[in-house]
Amino acid sequence: MSLVAISMGSNLGNRLSSLRKAVLLIKSEGINIIKTSDVFETPPFGVTNQPRFLNACILIETDISPLTLLEKLKRIEKQIGRIQRFKWGPREIDLDIVFYDEQIINEPSLKIPHPHMHERPFVLIPLNQISPKWTHPTLKKTVEEMSSESNNSGILRITEL
Repeated sequence: MSLVAISMGSNLGNRLSSLRKAVLLIKSEGINIIKTSDVFETPPFGVTNQPRFLNACILIETDISPLTLLEKLKRIEKQIGRIQRFKWGPREIDLDIVFYDEQIINEPSLKIPHPHMHERPFVLIPLNQISPKWTHPTLKKTVEEMSSESNNSGILRITEL
């Protein structure tokens, strides 16, 4: 079984409901969720003129291949109502594979570890709750180290997932 971290975000509609529905749909795929972070409200990244996000991370165990897992996550996004708009734009739900064991994958449709995770406090803070000792395979830093180095201003813990 592989250990995988998934980052979740939503800034349109009922944000908390979208995150919780994603968890239920992931479970309905037979995927074992072993840890969930708290939910954090975070400022938008990249395009800042949009509503604030709710973000969380989950840790799963799976024997599903990375590309098959990505397909399942994209299907779940559509079930929740995600509409593709523009890069870093608003979204009903966003599900990203942050890491998959210690693998490094560089496919056109999938990059693992997520190529910008180390720059994004909205990923690092919830990820630090559930997997602080995971070490980035190329940066050689733990999630805990990357989180402590990130700009955590404007990030508020909201509730449990």
